[in-house]
Amino acid sequence: MWKVALTDDHVMLRNGLAGLINSFSEFKVILEADNGLDLQSKLTTQHMPDIVLLDINMPKMNGFETAVWLRENHPVIKVLALSMIDSENSIMRMIKNGARGYVLKDSDPSELKTALLSVVTKGYYYSDLVTGNLIFSINKMGENEKIAKDGIDLSAKETEFLKLATSDLTYKEIAAKMFVSDRTVDGYRDSLFQKFKVQSRVGMVLEGLRREFVKL
Repeated sequence: MWKVALTDDHVMLRNGLAGLINSFSEFKVILEADNGLDLQSKLTTQHMPDIVLLDINMPKMNGFETAVWLRENHPVIKVLALSMIDSENSIMRMIKNGARGYVLKDSDPSELKTALLSVVTKGYYYSDLVTGNLIFSINKMGENEKIAKDGIDLSAKETEFLKLATSDLTYKEIAAKMFVSDRTVDGYRDSLFQKFKVQSRVGMVLEGLRREFVKL
């Protein structure tokens, strides 16, 4: 049976999640925390989870900060983000900070169970939000594994655009920063979508990271 820690400042939601997860025969909730600092204080050798289900918006220490702390201090613990936020920037940031998957809070219970099982057995979970092989590759990069560019060449402008796309800038703001038109930036985006065989900004950025065109 795999051990789960819940980190979410909404007590009623957290209690409901604990009941749901405990109904899954493969999992047991061993601790609950209000935020990242609370989680730190409760992690002991006797209470060490296999997976942390992590909210993003929390007081004192949010999910982004907590994911980084877990990656640096307890790398064997796998992090699954659970949030109401479905923005590309939040997803990219959580994955870059070490999360192995990302699930929305309004997902069906069956998806949550699938995500938990996938994270503990395969090392990652993928859905319509995030492409699984990219999560796997980003985490392998954290283990100093070099990944080839597979013969893909980017121009200097495409590389500059890709680096800016990892930020929270809009495409319009990226165009202004690069001193080019919105249409030109659309062209860079479409070119990278085609070269990387992706259909979203999240996929483009993660593929760029995986192939080491850009660094964290």
